[in-house]
Amino acid sequence: MKVVLIGVGQAGGKLTQRLAEFDQEMGFGAVQGALAVNTAEADLRNLDIETQLVGQDRVNGHGVGGDNELGADVMQADAIEVMDALDGKITARAEAIFVVAGLGGGTGSGGAPVLAKELQRVYSIPVYGLGILPGRSEGTMYQANAGRSLKTLVREADATLLVDNDAWHDAGESVEEAFKSINQNIAQRIGLLFASGESVDGVAESVVDSSEIINTLREGGIACLGYASAISGDTAEDNINLVTTITRNALLTGTSLPDATTADAALLVIAGPTDAIPRKGVEKARKWVEEETGSLQVRGGDFPLDSDRLAALVLLGGVERSPRIDDFMERAKEARERQQQDEIDHTEAFHNDDLDDLF
Repeated sequence: MKVVLIGVGQAGGKLTQRLAEFDQEMGFGAVQGALAVNTAEADLRNLDIETQLVGQDRVNGHGVGGDNELGADVMQADAIEVMDALDGKITARAEAIFVVAGLGGGTGSGGAPVLAKELQRVYSIPVYGLGILPGRSEGTMYQANAGRSLKTLVREADATLLVDNDAWHDAGESVEEAFKSINQNIAQRIGLLFASGESVDGVAESVVDSSEIINTLREGGIACLGYASAISGDTAEDNINLVTTITRNALLTGTSLPDATTADAALLVIAGPTDAIPRKGVEKARKWVEEETGSLQVRGGDFPLDSDRLAALVLLGGVERSPRIDDFMERAKEARERQQQDEIDHTEAFHNDDLDDLF
């Protein structure tokens, strides 16, 4: 699947760069272009991909300080500059555009939905969101921002692929280590998904093409991605049970949105050496995904890859009714209410007509 990536905000820019690097390192050729957009000039200096600074007249290159309403205003005002920076990157070869953003900050959470809406207006190919949800331990502002941003991004994008920050890193890591490993894991997993429709090594017995990814990313819905891998056996016959096992692990313990297993559509991709992928095992695993998700639209296919491991990718479309989403939106609502309470002018409690204000 040939894609163009647009990272918005600090987290979006870093992840976009890592996705582009992974694609280049693996020689997939799925990422056709990458651009990072931010209001903070310092964050853009550390990136090796092309960049676009926005909001200079409002924040002078210093960022929006977590204010996602300001982030949205800035993106709306400078949308033409961003579209000009994309000129030449979105060619006839591109099959989809992904707007990549951390949904808890200011520029990403505010700017991503605005940019998705503008891209929808101009381009006829699908425009997807790749959104990163803040973990439970991140502050009130991040939870409230992400709730509002997600609600808007889902409306403006054709589909939104979500990654929960609590999903793909090891417990006990420092914040810096956690974000680094999260970006690496996202790049590996989603990078493999992008590349699965491309011809890389060998000939697939059951081809996965871009249309199957697009059809699984149901319009207007929330999607998530599961992943698991294991060392391959020598022959396809040796791997029948292994394929079922890694598929179960991908869906039950390895998804980007933990506990989201009920879906409207699904795509199972088994990646690894061509001769080691068992057709019987893939079909057995596909039927299990159908039963587990309750979906009658479960597509499947092979992704030939030069590796000593077999990997299962399970893309779920239409998971917005999952308990995980309900739990997050309730958390975001409570955070927003606390945020609004903190915005009350507490000086009113000290109002006294007998005293003049200092200023």
